[in-house]
Amino acid sequence: MIVRSKAPLRLGLAGGGTDVSPYSDLYGGAILNATISMYAYTTIEPTDDGRVEFLAPDKGLHEVYDNATEVDTDGYFILHKGVYNRIVRQFTHSPLSLRISSFVDAPAGSGLGTSSTLVVSILGAYVEWLKLPLGEYDIARLAYEIEREDLQLAGGKQDQYAATFGGFNYMEFHGDNVIVNPLRVRQRYIDELNHNLLLYYTDTSHVSADIIREQQQNVKNKKTSSIESMHRLKEQAQQMKEALLKGHVGDIGEILNFGWQHKKQMAQSVSNERIDAIYNAAIKAGASGGKISGAGGGGFMFFYCPVLSRFAVREALSHFGGETKRYEFTSEGLKTWTINN
Repeated sequence: MIVRSKAPLRLGLAGGGTDVSPYSDLYGGAILNATISMYAYTTIEPTDDGRVEFLAPDKGLHEVYDNATEVDTDGYFILHKGVYNRIVRQFTHSPLSLRISSFVDAPAGSGLGTSSTLVVSILGAYVEWLKLPLGEYDIARLAYEIEREDLQLAGGKQDQYAATFGGFNYMEFHGDNVIVNPLRVRQRYIDELNHNLLLYYTDTSHVSADIIREQQQNVKNKKTSSIESMHRLKEQAQQMKEALLKGHVGDIGEILNFGWQHKKQMAQSVSNERIDAIYNAAIKAGASGGKISGAGGGGFMFFYCPVLSRFAVREALSHFGGETKRYEFTSEGLKTWTINN
């Protein structure tokens, strides 16, 4: 028997950062994101030798543990180990015997929610294999708890829910309460957005935890400029929702630009000279707006390029050493399946 799963990565279109505590606890957050055709994949092969094997075939990494009720959460496989430990502790109460491997279509630190999406993918494979009675909200919440509570990794709440639910979603955050509102965006508006939104990898990564900690500290210190910027980003999520539902796709560039200008005020490390140069070059070439995906500091950026300006924008960005990526928006979230061999 082979158990497989895949979960989609996401673009954070609006409201990014307002899902992070303590802002979301104090003021409530709002995010609009959409999943794309880039995925985190997991395979579980049940074994009978009492060993737990973690593999990353694309990186040539491999770790093995014998009869483990709990494994130390260090090294490359910290996410895999965090999920394994929670599954044993909460559900099986005894060691498992398996070989588990995974890979992701984007590098870590790319700003597409890779870590959280991988956790959802790994968790989904266990749910499929062990037939655990968990729905979408349960899986997303459990993935969040594993990352933020068990492993103490800094971050927000949106990525786990995006990967689990899939599609275009307007999400609301109030303390521990998360509401996912799937958006019924007409396909022609999605097609137009897909046609005009250029995804660009800066060929750099970021440590999102450092940026998020700075953002959190600004809220704790009641830094007015940071908090006001987060309020504006929450407004941006509402603006983006209305534009998508009403078909005002041409307004999306300006909405993205509005959000980007405020996102940079959340924490000093969100942007840098190179990112600003890339952004300015895209605007000069014809983009009407854009932003960095994720916490900031590096990874993927995307730009709204009206009419046929995407070609001029792509040419302008080619001088920075990164690369544009092809993608499609997706409507499905986490998928799992079993193959009997």
